[in-house]
Amino acid sequence: MTPLLIALAGGLGAAARFVLDGVVARRHSFRFPLGTVVINVTGSLLLGLLTGTVIAYGGADEFQLILGTGFLGGYTTFSTASVEAVRLAAGTRALALSFTHAAGMLVLSLAAAGLGLWLTTP
Repeated sequence: MTPLLIALAGGLGAAARFVLDGVVARRHSFRFPLGTVVINVTGSLLLGLLTGTVIAYGGADEFQLILGTGFLGGYTTFSTASVEAVRLAAGTRALALSFTHAAGMLVLSLAAAGLGLWLTTP
């Protein structure tokens, strides 16, 4: 039953990513893929919170798998971020914008995951 719930949660996470990316795109019309940055940073924060909570207070492994691997795995997207970085490199600002996107998202996502873990440390 757990694999089915992980798959279902992954689909819900992907749908949430699609909706949030659309909301961000409608509100900001610039070329920089801000939606993907927002999604990956918030997903890292949520995974940090989930992991920290399970470490500090315990919890069912299935719960962590369904939310962490399933929902947040479907919600966040490394492959889209990678393709967007390459696409930006092919544009007019080339490597500077591409590097800013990739490195910035990495740093922000790591900081968000660390913040999530720190917030749940008793």
